Amino acid sequence: MAPLVEMVNVNKYFGELHVLNDISTTVERGEVVVVIGPSGSGKSTLCRAINRLETIDSGTIRIDGVELPAEGSGLAKLRADVGMVFQSFNLFAHKTVIENVTLAPLRVRRVPKAQAEARAMELLDRVGVADQAHKMPAQLSGGQQQRVAIARALAMDPKVMLLDEPTSALDPEMINEVLDVMVGLAKDGMTMVVVTHEMGFARKAADRVLFMSDGRILEDSPPAAFFDDPQTDRAKDFLSKILSH
Repeated sequence: MAPLVEMVNVNKYFGELHVLNDISTTVERGEVVVVIGPSGSGKSTLCRAINRLETIDSGTIRIDGVELPAEGSGLAKLRADVGMVFQSFNLFAHKTVIENVTLAPLRVRRVPKAQAEARAMELLDRVGVADQAHKMPAQLSGGQQQRVAIARALAMDPKVMLLDEPTSALDPEMINEVLDVMVGLAKDGMTMVVVTHEMGFARKAADRVLFMSDGRILEDSPPAAFFDDPQTDRAKDFLSKILSH
């Protein structure tokens, strides 16, 4: 069976800056891949390239065996299979929580309204915010908003979830409530690519850790191997700085 996500020789430039440098990697079904590395290493760009939120200059990206087209209805169709959770929650401020979660299933998947709302309540319950369903996003804490954003992505029944630094805009006490939801998704077998600075989550929930620096994947290994025995000086240096506190 083809990997669920496949990147082959992917390159991306921002002007002179080579942000993704000949990236080749795969994500299997049910696998949780955590991408870590210093700021500016290309982690978020890699995550956003998987569903073409970031265009690429060369190379191939496939979702479930189908190559991502550059634009058009084919791209929109494939994108609907890829859930995306951003650093800043990106909820629609003028819509209630339940309206945020039902919007895409109603418009894109043409799900009947009663069915979409029932599924939305189920997902809001799963992420622990069902009691907030009829509030506006501004009435929620950051942690609650991010959990709504996760429910919104799940409402499309995606094949894979991309989470781009989902806890970095949160206050420390809210981080765990979002990480707990992510750990639950991992245990349920959701395929995920997660860009994060949360090393505890990487140790607990990842099947593989990709360590990036200067647009390249320098290490690709199970979390225990990466944290206990990094192979490159760059990874050793990075871990010594973040794990010493």
